[in-house]
Amino acid sequence: MMAKNKEPRPPSYAVSVVGLSGTEKDKGNCGVGKSCLCNRFVRSKADEYYPEHTSVLSTIDFGGRVVNNDHFLYWGDVTQSGEDGIECRIHVIEQTEFIDDQTFLPHRSTNLQPYIKRAAASKLQSAEKLMYICTDQLGLEQDFEQKQMPEGKLSIDGFLLCIDVSQGCNRKFDDQLKFVNNLYIQLSKSKKPIIIAATKCDECVDHYLREVQAFASNKKNLVVVETSARFNVNVETCFTALVQMMDKTRGKPKIIPYLDAYKTQRQLVVTATDKFEKLVQTVRDYHATWKTVSNKLKNHPDYEEYINLEGTKKAKNTFSKHIEQLKQEHIRKRKEEYINALPRALNTLLSNLDEIEHLSWSEALKLIEKRPDFHSCFVVLEKTPWDETDHIDKVNDRRIPFDLLTTLEAEKVYQNHVQHLISEKRRVEMKEKFKKTLEKIQFISPGQPWEEVICFVMEDEAFKYITDADSKEVYGRHQREIVEKAKEEFQEMLFEHSELFYDLDLNATPSSDKMSEIHAVLSEEPRYKALQKLAPDRESLLLKHIGFVYHPTKETCLSGQNCMDIKVEQLLAISLLQLDHGRSNLYHDSANIDKVNLFILGKDGLAQELANEIRTQSTDDEYALDGKIYELDLRPVDAKSPYLLTQLWTSTFKPHGCFCVFNTIESLNFIGECIAKIRAEASQIRRDKYMANLPFTLILANQRDSVSKNLPILRHQGQQLANKLQCPFVDVPAGTYPRKFNEAQIKQALRGVLEAVKHHFDVVSPVPTIKDLSEADLRIVMCAMCGDPFSVDLILSPFLDSHSCSAAQAGQNNSLMLDKIIGEKRRRIQITILSYHSSIGVRKDELVHGYILVYSAKRKASMGMLRAFLSEVQDTIPVQLVAVTDSQADFFENEAIKELMTEGEHIATEITAKFTALYSLSQYHRQTEVFTLFFSDVLEKKNMIESSYMSDSTRETTHTSEDVFSRSPRGSSLDYNYPDSEDDAEGPPPYSPIGDDVRLLPTPSERSKYRLDLEGNEYPIHSTPLNCHDHERNHKVPPPIKPKPLVPRTNVKKLDPNLLKTIEAGIGKNPRKQPSRVPAAPPEDIDQSDNYAEPIDTIFKHKGFTDIYAVPDDSQNRVIKVRNSIVINAQGDEENGFSDRMSKSHGERRPSKYKYKSKTLFSKAKSYYRRTHSDASDDEAFTTSKTKRKGRHRGSEEDPLLSPVETWKGGIDNPAITSDQELDDKKMKKKTHKGKEDKKKKKAKAFNPPIRRNWESNYFGMPLQDLVTLEKPIPLFVEKCVQFIEDTGLCTEGLYRVSGNKTDQDNIQKQFDQDHDISLESMEVTVNAVAGALKAFFADLPDPLIPYSLHQELLETSKILDRTERLHELKEIVKKFHPVNYDVFKYVITHLNRVSQQYKTNFMTADNLSICFWPTLMRPDFENREFLSTTKIHQSVIETFIQQCQFFFYNGEIVETPNPVACQPPPSNTVQMVEPMVPLQLPPPLQPQLIQPQLPADPLGII
Repeated sequence: MMAKNKEPRPPSYAVSVVGLSGTEKDKGNCGVGKSCLCNRFVRSKADEYYPEHTSVLSTIDFGGRVVNNDHFLYWGDVTQSGEDGIECRIHVIEQTEFIDDQTFLPHRSTNLQPYIKRAAASKLQSAEKLMYICTDQLGLEQDFEQKQMPEGKLSIDGFLLCIDVSQGCNRKFDDQLKFVNNLYIQLSKSKKPIIIAATKCDECVDHYLREVQAFASNKKNLVVVETSARFNVNVETCFTALVQMMDKTRGKPKIIPYLDAYKTQRQLVVTATDKFEKLVQTVRDYHATWKTVSNKLKNHPDYEEYINLEGTKKAKNTFSKHIEQLKQEHIRKRKEEYINALPRALNTLLSNLDEIEHLSWSEALKLIEKRPDFHSCFVVLEKTPWDETDHIDKVNDRRIPFDLLTTLEAEKVYQNHVQHLISEKRRVEMKEKFKKTLEKIQFISPGQPWEEVICFVMEDEAFKYITDADSKEVYGRHQREIVEKAKEEFQEMLFEHSELFYDLDLNATPSSDKMSEIHAVLSEEPRYKALQKLAPDRESLLLKHIGFVYHPTKETCLSGQNCMDIKVEQLLAISLLQLDHGRSNLYHDSANIDKVNLFILGKDGLAQELANEIRTQSTDDEYALDGKIYELDLRPVDAKSPYLLTQLWTSTFKPHGCFCVFNTIESLNFIGECIAKIRAEASQIRRDKYMANLPFTLILANQRDSVSKNLPILRHQGQQLANKLQCPFVDVPAGTYPRKFNEAQIKQALRGVLEAVKHHFDVVSPVPTIKDLSEADLRIVMCAMCGDPFSVDLILSPFLDSHSCSAAQAGQNNSLMLDKIIGEKRRRIQITILSYHSSIGVRKDELVHGYILVYSAKRKASMGMLRAFLSEVQDTIPVQLVAVTDSQADFFENEAIKELMTEGEHIATEITAKFTALYSLSQYHRQTEVFTLFFSDVLEKKNMIESSYMSDSTRETTHTSEDVFSRSPRGSSLDYNYPDSEDDAEGPPPYSPIGDDVRLLPTPSERSKYRLDLEGNEYPIHSTPLNCHDHERNHKVPPPIKPKPLVPRTNVKKLDPNLLKTIEAGIGKNPRKQPSRVPAAPPEDIDQSDNYAEPIDTIFKHKGFTDIYAVPDDSQNRVIKVRNSIVINAQGDEENGFSDRMSKSHGERRPSKYKYKSKTLFSKAKSYYRRTHSDASDDEAFTTSKTKRKGRHRGSEEDPLLSPVETWKGGIDNPAITSDQELDDKKMKKKTHKGKEDKKKKKAKAFNPPIRRNWESNYFGMPLQDLVTLEKPIPLFVEKCVQFIEDTGLCTEGLYRVSGNKTDQDNIQKQFDQDHDISLESMEVTVNAVAGALKAFFADLPDPLIPYSLHQELLETSKILDRTERLHELKEIVKKFHPVNYDVFKYVITHLNRVSQQYKTNFMTADNLSICFWPTLMRPDFENREFLSTTKIHQSVIETFIQQCQFFFYNGEIVETPNPVACQPPPSNTVQMVEPMVPLQLPPPLQPQLIQPQLPADPLGII
């Protein structure tokens, strides 16, 4: 029962694999493949297949359990399923013959039969025989799978006969076949199925295989299976076929030829390989290992399939190759990064082309290693090459391995680097060359777009070389430069016109009238027009300037850090500190001085005599003075000694002072020269501040022989020298003394030395007491302009280099103090150095005793600022003008400097001021003595200046502001807060109104001495000459008739009458005064109730007479004169100015302003007035000035007195406004009529081309009608040129665009002038020269080929949008040409059309030709501003004529062009801020004559 329930066991078969075996002699040095065939069938996986199986064994291995002393191997069993699903087990036995490795004979076995008989055995038995796996198993059986051969006898069910069909090793195939035949005979006796397995078919020899097949065909039912154990081809098939023969119930397998089976097998392998490679490629890290990856992939079917087919070894190799590829890819990327970074490194280390241009790469490498930045760019590795080191994994280290530079790639990068530097150098050169080309084109204006300029530089070599981006960049840079320069020049122009701006109060706002005046004046300036295209920027600059003028501070100064206030504060902070520190070291022990070291300088033994006299009065070299004993150390030095300077500079003797004694004029002069040498040696050569500040004392020796004769002269000369040297002078005391020197003299001199030493100590006291500024005797303001081209230390050197200079009061960072001897006393002078814009507040609000006005002789703006400032300064305040330049030679070598220095000196002469010059290259002019005379003049006028200031001061006691000059010991700040105008709430006027607490007009008792003009300005009354010219009389302004009576005002301060004491001097200095021809009326005869004034129309006056008006007197009917030019300034807080031209009868004169004393200053204001009022009639100006008088009195309302005539001809007495209404009407009518005529003339002005020839011609420049006939409608010269061009140069590149030689062009025309039959071919000229001569022919015509009358029609027609309609309209316009013009135009356009057809070789399309030819054919009027907006349209019209030549002139069809010439009108810009561009300055012969005829012919090569 149990047996029935058991599952049936699968059938089991034993297959014996046989074939040629034996010794090497029998089978050769390799087997026939029995073992490989068994191995592949039993263990088909690639990893379990062993290609090497040996039959040579040791005795031990042969006796082991695997071989078991048998000559057969048990390979194990394989369970196989057939196609019908029936399984069977196949036991595989390999019959072989093992050879002893010692005797190389078959091992002795239990079965001693030969191989053929043993192999045919059908029963096999071997106790405990183990399954064979591989050769390595022998002796190591325990390390491999141990499976025993079935117990008992194993019946063989079939035989697999192996025949090697490859090229056997030392084996003949015939011998093998013979052996097989014998073996087959034995096998066939067993009656068992036999299959022939042709082994090693992968190395098959075809005829061997055919012989096997022939052998099998001769046998009955003998099948041949072509196998390959190496590639696992048909291995299983041969065993399956044998099983089928043993079991007929199984399906008969299909025997497939080797090649077909191999292809099938390889396809499986290829598919599995592709899948496995894709699987491997998912690994992206080249650091991954096979162990890690295989563990991850071992369960993947694609991985297992590939491992079974190809094996782990191949899989690992595939993986290794992939990892190597990843690594190489990483190295390649790193190398690419290094190579890409190499140019940057070379740019850093080898950027100098001159250094490396001729170096080889190896030489460059040596140079690279020496660079200090080498290690920041490169790394030197210990192991090389770099790609085999761990450096490839250092991704954060961007340095380039130095050994990489030895590669060819690196060398190529270096060569490219050198070439790049060369090309970059060339590019930079061409950019600079293009930049210079742009600089030469004068018509490029600031703000001009690039599109308007490009057509004029198209032929430039540099423009062609560089890229469009470079050209735009260069043009942009050029534009920035010219814009910046234009803005700087515009700003400089504003400063030059300072009089326009600085006549207004601070913190005011300009009125609309004032702005109109400013624009009217500036609009005439080329620098104003230069910013025409940048009008918003120009307006911004102007407003910024006005804002600064009205609200000036050093923070808002337009010069920035070059502001004079900032630079002065910086310099004084350093210089005064160093100066004080040096003095403190020199005189550190001066407080308690006991010993005095003295030099005694004299001539002819006088020094020794004085030393002896002092010693005589001393006791053991101790001298008693003022109750104190001093030890004296005397060193007499003869002035004539050649060792004078050597004796002064010794390390052991430091003098406290020097006595200089003289007794003759000669010795005095000699001593003066010696002192100058000593000071120069000390300050300039030895830089010895101690000796440079050494106190000198002049001592006059007594003259016993001729006392009364020479003493006064010596005394006077000595005092003068002492003043110059700023040192004390000790005179001979009164009385008669027997000796040369008196005790009083010596004591006085010693006191002077001790005072000087003590003074120096006091000046540099570490904690000085703050003294009240009232101790300063004089307050001087030095003004300089910000941005002037000289250093601040130059203008301050006369003070800072002085030994008497010290710091001013604490808190005054822009002031210094000078202690100078002026007259007979030492004076303390405060010098405050300010910019002009900061000085305005000082000028108006502070007490100033004198002004030092500095200007640069190299800068017109500096002089303009000086004039503007000086004009408003009271003429009672002394002024010193200082011109600054490099050297005296500038005056003679530079006309501009000469003009400015002359103007400064002229102004100084006019206002009786001092004038000097400072030279940056000269030391002499930097001495303080240059200002000594000025200081003396200031001191002389000090009382008058202070009286004027106190009486005219409008500041209230309760109103405080921070001033430059402090009023308290606490000091003050320089940041001014100026009071606002009283009328700010009403809208600030151009000038601040006059204060209510000051009355500038005279009292009623004084009014009889003056007359008022329409503005309230007072005139002194003079007698009237009866003869004056009528034509001058009509330009005079009559005095006002009934001035309004003065309204009494409270709290009015009267001016100090002492201020008017110089009135007579002012009248006496009038250079225009003429002798009166009638007796002058006494002033007291003039009644206050004068009637209306009447001009003396009939009175004759000489040409040189001043402007005088007759005023009838009610009481005595006497005629008096009022001088129109004498103006008493009645404006508000403006320096309390008054006219300086008054009658002597009025007592002391009231202060006026310097602009009324100087023709130069006054005429400048006149010129501005004339320009701003030139368009209005005189009567209008008069009415306007009269209207302005309403309300408060304004300072600017004196302008109507300015004269429109040349100031230098009539002086400042010329009146400005006519009073003759009839004459005004005539002038107005004449002016209107003239204006109409001018307009007509302007419209009818002929537009003539420039003459480009320098020779007379009867052909060129003649009207076209004179050069043609009916038979020859084309001018002969045109015909010759066109024929020459079309015969020889139609394909010339750049024809009509590239300029020909100018000389050749002229020669062509000159030769044609002489001989009309000349052949151009014989002249050996270029095509471009002939083309240029042809263009020049048309340019020289009196009228353009396309008449001006048709230009507008062409322009309008080109705006038609419909192309066909537009072309027909153009055709109709062409028909309107004069017949001569039409024929020539047709001829030229036809020629240009032929040229354009060769555009592929000459590169001259119709567009290019039209650009070159349209100005020649149309001769545009560049004076027409509207023309520039239509240039492109004109050009496109000519392009259309060229393209459609057949249509216009030969009734052809309209040609379809890729770019239709549809000239759209330019879009209108509704928000355009800039006016059309100014006329362009084109080169001749295209440029109109009136634009700039001085330009050289054809500078840009357009023609």
